[in-house]
Amino acid sequence: MGPPGAGKGTQAKILCERLSIPQISTGDILRDAVKYQTAMGMEAKRYMDAGDLVPDSVVIGIIKDRIREADCKNGFLLDGFPRTVEQAEALDILLKNEGKSIDKAINLQVPDTELLKRLLSRAEIEGRADDNEVTIKNRLDNYNKKTLPLLDFYAARKKLSQVNGVGSLEEVTSLIQKELA
Repeated sequence: MGPPGAGKGTQAKILCERLSIPQISTGDILRDAVKYQTAMGMEAKRYMDAGDLVPDSVVIGIIKDRIREADCKNGFLLDGFPRTVEQAEALDILLKNEGKSIDKAINLQVPDTELLKRLLSRAEIEGRADDNEVTIKNRLDNYNKKTLPLLDFYAARKKLSQVNGVGSLEEVTSLIQKELA
């Protein structure tokens, strides 16, 4: 977990390679479910085609299908989910029913000034005109409002680890691996 620009995707990719577990990105599995026309994928497509958010129940159903695949038997890393307490509660129920549980929720802590610098730099490199200082600050504000309860949710369950997300790729990866050990 962490705000936009914290390095979640980069760290997730590195960790999954090192731990030989799949990175489960909700965006990717939604697109795959639609592409392969699974029952849940077709339900998700109805919402996506209408420009609506896919309901949590459908996302949870797609995650359920994905974690039942053979490559998840030794673990997996969820990327981009859960984003709300309601999603976390639904995920806990799903995992319990599958005989699994969340081992750790890692939160990458990066000061807003550093996030702004990273995101502006990324926008410049990728040529994303919509990523300007105003929109980035708005995204960070939204993240801070929606995520604090989720951090509390995992902290109350003794599952949350706070990791300093400022440093070299290897330094941050090492800190995360220590939390997972």
